Amino acid sequence: MKNRLIRYLLRRFFLYILIFFISLSAFFFFLNLVPGDPVTRYVQELEARYGLTTPVSEEVIKEYKEAFGLDKDLFGRYIFYMKRLIFNFDFGPSFVAFPKPAFELIMDAFPWSIGLLGVTIIVSWVLGILLGTLLGWKRESKGASFVLVSGFIISQVPTYLLALILVMIFSFTLGIFPMGGAYSPLIERGFNLRYILDLIYHAFLPAMSLILVYTFGTMISQRALVINILGEDYIKLAEAKGLEDNRIIKRYILRNTLLPQATGLAMSLGFIVNGFFLIEWIFNYPGVGRLFMTAIREMDYNVLMGITVNTMFWVLTANFIIELLYPLIDPRIRG
Repeated sequence: MKNRLIRYLLRRFFLYILIFFISLSAFFFFLNLVPGDPVTRYVQELEARYGLTTPVSEEVIKEYKEAFGLDKDLFGRYIFYMKRLIFNFDFGPSFVAFPKPAFELIMDAFPWSIGLLGVTIIVSWVLGILLGTLLGWKRESKGASFVLVSGFIISQVPTYLLALILVMIFSFTLGIFPMGGAYSPLIERGFNLRYILDLIYHAFLPAMSLILVYTFGTMISQRALVINILGEDYIKLAEAKGLEDNRIIKRYILRNTLLPQATGLAMSLGFIVNGFFLIEWIFNYPGVGRLFMTAIREMDYNVLMGITVNTMFWVLTANFIIELLYPLIDPRIRG
């Protein structure tokens, strides 16, 4: 049993490293094959802003390309970037905010994203499982049918479209919530109640844009799992013994749906993060998503690569941790 568990863990760790390396390499080549030169574009902006002469501009372009490794061929740039990333964990300087490192820009934005996204994922997953379990258990009631139909409709709405709808209703029309930003510009920042409440106030609509969609999506899948389990013999035996509903739900239903729901959460993390990027852009939220969209517009390669590396690391690590928890959820994996 112990050897089987060790083989399981080693196999998952190897896949984790392999997928991370392949994904990172694929994105690097994709990004560097896109037409356009960020250095040339940046220097052209300097020309328009400060009236630089053409000879000076060519010299600046040459120096920038040497500094960023863009004077090499595609494979040479790949080796240059991977060596700097692996041995120094350095993404290089930002093209737009030069000489500020791309890592600093990402770390400034990262806490905003991880706080909002972490709360969103936890709340939507827990609520979805609880609502889905209740709907599955009370599947014949009229209220359950209404919630199910409503949830199915909302779960099919793209997160960015729902975000725009919420902004139009609660910000533009009713004026209840702000249209964007993370906090009021005139408020004193610090660890105080007023600032914390202001953060929650500004984060409410971005969070609800994701929570509504993913809560109802989880609810629908959980309801299907519960209905399927209710037909099992051990559930019928538990009911015949006269066990309380709460005990049946906790001991038999929730316990047997956690593994597939954990798998579903792991598989959907990438889609949640992608949707979150658009949400931050719509609400002008100062997180990694808005930074990523800005970097695309400015062709800031180092920032794009840095965000991609961090996003892949956290998504794959979350998947890896969930897979490590499988043996605790399902004893069959332990052998």
